[in-house]
Amino acid sequence: LVFPTNLPFPLLLPKRDNNQVTMKIAASFLTLLASANAFSPNALPSTPLSSHASSTVLGMAADEPVSKRKRALKTLAKTAGVLSTVAFTTAGMPPAALAAKKAKEVVEVVDTAANTQKLLAAGAALVAGGAVLTKLTGGGAKEQNFLEAEPYWDQSNVPVNVYKNKAPFTGKVVSTKRIVGPQATGETCHIVIDHQGNFPYWEGQSWGVIPPGTREKDGKPHSVRLYSIASSRYGDDFTGNTGSLCVRRATYWCPELKADDPAKKGICSNFLCDTTAGDEVMMTGPAGKVMLMPEEDPKTDYIMVATGTGIAPFRGFVRRLFFESTPAAKAYQGQAWLFLGVANSDALLYDDEFQEAKSKFPDNFRLDYALSREQNNKKGGKMYIQD
Repeated sequence: LVFPTNLPFPLLLPKRDNNQVTMKIAASFLTLLASANAFSPNALPSTPLSSHASSTVLGMAADEPVSKRKRALKTLAKTAGVLSTVAFTTAGMPPAALAAKKAKEVVEVVDTAANTQKLLAAGAALVAGGAVLTKLTGGGAKEQNFLEAEPYWDQSNVPVNVYKNKAPFTGKVVSTKRIVGPQATGETCHIVIDHQGNFPYWEGQSWGVIPPGTREKDGKPHSVRLYSIASSRYGDDFTGNTGSLCVRRATYWCPELKADDPAKKGICSNFLCDTTAGDEVMMTGPAGKVMLMPEEDPKTDYIMVATGTGIAPFRGFVRRLFFESTPAAKAYQGQAWLFLGVANSDALLYDDEFQEAKSKFPDNFRLDYALSREQNNKKGGKMYIQD
C-alpha cells in the first residue's frame, strides 16, 4: 500500500502489541485512509459547486459513469463500516447499527454539490472514528503495563512524597459526583483529578490536599489533609493520567440551631465536594507504604474491612485485580474478601463495581455488607462490621 503523506493529523500506531486483532484493525484503518485520500480534494472551492465540479472534487473525471463512482464509494463504505463497527463496539459505543447507517450514507452520496458536502461530512465522521481507534490501539485496548515495576510486584521504587507542602502539585478536577442515595447519612462524593501522568502513585497510597484560603486563628495557610486514593495507578479511565478520591462532606449539626453550623464544617472535605470540572487542587504526596498490596505471591488472599469512605484504597485493590489487563490481574489466583459497613443501602459505595467483580470472578472475590440501620446481628442489635 502507498499511504497518503498529506494527512491533516498524525498517524499513530502502537510500538508493540501482540494482539493480532488490534493490528488488523490498524491496517484496515490505514487502508481506509488511503482510500479516503483518493476521494478527497486538496482544496475545496469557496463557491457553490455544479454537478460537473462535484465529480472533479471526488477525484474522478466528469464523464466517468455514475456506476463506477458508486462501486468505488461502496468499497470505501464497506471498509468504513467494518472499521467503525469494531472501533465503536470495542469502545463501548453504539455498535454495528451506527456503522452500517454511516456506510449507507456514504454509498448514497454520488452526484450533486450538496451530496458532495455530505460525503466530506461523512469523511470527517470516519476520521473521528479513526481517533477512537488510535486511542484503542495506543491505550485501553492493549495490555496495561506502562506503569508497572519490573517485575510488577517489586516495591523498591514506590514513589513517596514526590511533592511536598512547600512545592505542591497542581491537579485539575475532571468531575465531582455524589455517589450515595437520598436516604444516605451524609453526602459522599467521587472526585476525579487530572495529573497528566506527572503524579504517579500505587494502590494503597494517599494524596495530601491543601485547601485554599487561610486559617482564621492565625492567618496561615491551611494544613494538608490526607485522603486515601480511591483508584488504581491507572486511574478510572485506565490512562494513568488521573486519580480519584472518595470524600464525605464533613458537617456539624448544632443542637441549639437545629441545623448544620457552617462555622464548624470541614474545610477540606467541603472544598473538595464543592469542586467542579476545571478547578485546581493543590496536592502533596503520594504518602505511605504500609497499605501496598503484597503481590509477589499471586495466591495471596486479601481480607479488606472498611466503613464508609474507608473503602477508598480497597476500591483501588479491586480494580487492579479484577478490572484491568495488568500482569498482576492476569497472575492473580487468590481470593479477595471485602467487608463494607455503612448505615443503609443508600449509603453503599461503588456497589455496582463490586457486584460486577463478584459476578465475573465468583471464585476470587467475595463481598459482604453490614447495614447498621437495616440489618440485625445474632443478638438482635444493629449489624456492624465487627459482627
